[in-house]
Amino acid sequence: MIEITEAASKRIHGAMANEGIDEGGLRVGIKAGGCNGLSYVFKWEPSPSPDDVVFQSRDGAKIYVDPKSYKYLDGTVLDCDPNMLGQSLVLRNPNAKTECGCGLSFGV
Repeated sequence: MIEITEAASKRIHGAMANEGIDEGGLRVGIKAGGCNGLSYVFKWEPSPSPDDVVFQSRDGAKIYVDPKSYKYLDGTVLDCDPNMLGQSLVLRNPNAKTECGCGLSFGV
């Protein structure tokens, strides 16, 4: 499971409105690379792929996660960074053994 906090949900809805996106959600994924071996990937998608795991906040913000990435993200909380005035999404990933300073790269 991936939890979407209320703050993250508001950020997702706000960003979608700013981009003129009416439908769809945020793809959250993992790719090889970054200073710790794996990096988080964020991308707007109009709809999930057939094999995606879909998570939805109470007010309807959706995130799509492919099965390969979900292995690394299960148990994660998607939140907003309070140090950035809630403007930056952050992943609080219990599977990450190491993280870089910016939080966009991690190792398992």
